[in-house]
Amino acid sequence: MKYSIPQKEFLNPGHLACQGCGGALALRLVLKTLGENTILTFPACCWSVIDGPFPYSSVKVPLFHTAFETAAITAAGIKAGTKKVEKEYVNAVAWAGDGGTYDIGIQALSGAAERNDDIFYFVYDNEAYMNTGVQRSSATPKGAWTTTTPTTFPKSEFKKDLDAIVAAHNVPYQATVSVSYPEDLTKKLEKAVKVRGFKFFHILAPCPPGWKTNPEDTIKLGRMAVESGIFPLYEIENGEKYTINMPSPKKDLKPVNEYLLKQGRFRHLKEDDIKTIQGYVNKRWEKLKRLAGV
Repeated sequence: MKYSIPQKEFLNPGHLACQGCGGALALRLVLKTLGENTILTFPACCWSVIDGPFPYSSVKVPLFHTAFETAAITAAGIKAGTKKVEKEYVNAVAWAGDGGTYDIGIQALSGAAERNDDIFYFVYDNEAYMNTGVQRSSATPKGAWTTTTPTTFPKSEFKKDLDAIVAAHNVPYQATVSVSYPEDLTKKLEKAVKVRGFKFFHILAPCPPGWKTNPEDTIKLGRMAVESGIFPLYEIENGEKYTINMPSPKKDLKPVNEYLLKQGRFRHLKEDDIKTIQGYVNKRWEKLKRLAGV
């Protein structure tokens, strides 16, 4: 049988992720494509724990654990160091959660993007500060429960449009991907490896404890997010060329209610709340189609 996803594993069994962790599956898929010629940097995030206690590590490539706000600049430093010693091309990878990207790490992310540093930046987006107890981040969707936005006062703001912020830097390549579509992820990574300059990947990574879902539903939820237009898959090249991958812009989006109500963090929502979210998703989808020339 011919596989479209590389079969060699760079993630050991026995790591410390929760069952059904989208963030663990995301790194597993990414390392399969980037391979052994990769150096990782982890800021404070779930992966600081998932990796395992020192001196053990669940990944089979070199990695640096670094401060919360420094994922991008550490990866840029690693890249500069490999060039200085004239090593062969190395994939310098910043691997951060949404707290260390949308919020605490956005200054270093913006700086690396503005300089067009030749690194990969991945945000595995589980839409809250999951490692420290499910607190709200600016990636948390409107209406969601977290420990700092309880059901009596759920998050009132829509999720920050990080992809538009990165696109404003006119970086050579960026893409949204999902653990539920591994072939799409692999194809985009293979394309990005050939690009010199800043590469940004936004990965939707469902989190069963934080989303209050069953571990076996992680892949299904990722697909529902794409099919409903809540998290469409697309690419942006040089900040201006948009390509929609999924769902098809020629077909109608699925309603958001099934996706929302499958998660405990949204079960307090009323019909009017869901209508508001549906309207917002529809508006963003039409904007994305215009940008892609559809």
